[in-house]
Amino acid sequence: MQPIISVENLSKQYIIGHQKQERHTSLRDELSNGVKRTLGKLLSPFSNQEANEKSEQFWALKDISFDIQQGDRVGIIGRNGAGKSTLLKILSRITEPTSGRVKISGRVASLLEVGTGFHPELTGRENIYLNGAILGMSKAEIKRKFDEIVDFAEVEKFLDTPVKRYSSGMYVRLAFAVAANLEPEILIVDEVLAVGDVQFQKKCLGKMNEVSNSGKTILLVSHNIQTILSLSNKVLLLAEGKVIEYGYAQQVVTTFQNSFYSNTLGQTDITSAEHYGTGQARFRSIFIQPVDGSGKRIPLPLTGCNILLSIDIETFQDLRDITVAITIYDDLGNRLIDANTLIKGDSVNLSFGKLTNVTFTLENIRLKPDTYTVGLWMGIINQSDIDGVRYATSFRMNARHEDILYTSPFPGVYACKFQHEITQH
Repeated sequence: MQPIISVENLSKQYIIGHQKQERHTSLRDELSNGVKRTLGKLLSPFSNQEANEKSEQFWALKDISFDIQQGDRVGIIGRNGAGKSTLLKILSRITEPTSGRVKISGRVASLLEVGTGFHPELTGRENIYLNGAILGMSKAEIKRKFDEIVDFAEVEKFLDTPVKRYSSGMYVRLAFAVAANLEPEILIVDEVLAVGDVQFQKKCLGKMNEVSNSGKTILLVSHNIQTILSLSNKVLLLAEGKVIEYGYAQQVVTTFQNSFYSNTLGQTDITSAEHYGTGQARFRSIFIQPVDGSGKRIPLPLTGCNILLSIDIETFQDLRDITVAITIYDDLGNRLIDANTLIKGDSVNLSFGKLTNVTFTLENIRLKPDTYTVGLWMGIINQSDIDGVRYATSFRMNARHEDILYTSPFPGVYACKFQHEITQH
């Protein structure tokens, strides 16, 4: 059977520029340096790079090949920087590859970032028709699906408002509704659903199940492994721009989990992690330290210990009444523990140019031995996402040897103390 997507020896290279740090310069210095640069170009006309600038080549994808058959539901997973989003952008014809070939048979609808494909000055109504036309649909076809799209997106009151005035939640709802309902042969979805509320995410997952059951092809990037397993029949694992494994979902997910998780106690730099949100502030690093009940540091997290999580935030404008939250996930992406400043009736004020630290201490953690990941979020609940990092770091819980509740043969995620009674008659 002819594949609906064929990728052959695909590579994508970026040139990254670096500039040396210099001391603060005055206007006189700038004028003097400008004259020197001009004279330098006159004396050496073939020198096209300044001495204080360097560049390096970065291969986001390197010589990858795979085929996707019609009706396949392919989850794409990998660590931060593995090349997942670059691959989707090439398949969506947003980015040109450096080398290699991609052959696609069918209409492609993509949802890669909030508002991708939307014109900010046009209304929601106009953008629906514009996106349909881009997909090659006739006006009659779009009109037939119009009510279904508006119904799904729940933006009827704002249909004639320019989308630049939409909140991030409204943007995502409309973008997903357009992408999923305009009858594409191939639906490509990146991790944008992370910014929606829980009910909307469930609605989207239901719609993607409906699309996949109708024989359409789906490519999905998600950090939620449970979502990948529930929607995908195949999984593509990327690492450093290369295909590590491509095959049945559970098999590839197991490979990924075995390679990804490690004991990452201590400081983790997350400036280069995958972020979402407005970017008015950014999580910079997270520090994890397990302590016992008396506050004394211990080398590894043990059942019943406390875990201190210290988060540094870099701020690019003054922000008031912000909520900062952490979430602990299991290896399938299920939320196990949530902690945020709002629960304690507290809010965080961030000052431009200053570093802010928020420290959470999770008490008496009784998770069973396994590896868990930490997600970070800050913003105004139900209004805006300022920054979010789905995978900030991970840690491994260990059992106390004397506690049989936590030994590996026993099922479940959380081992709680309990009472029981046995009666015989």
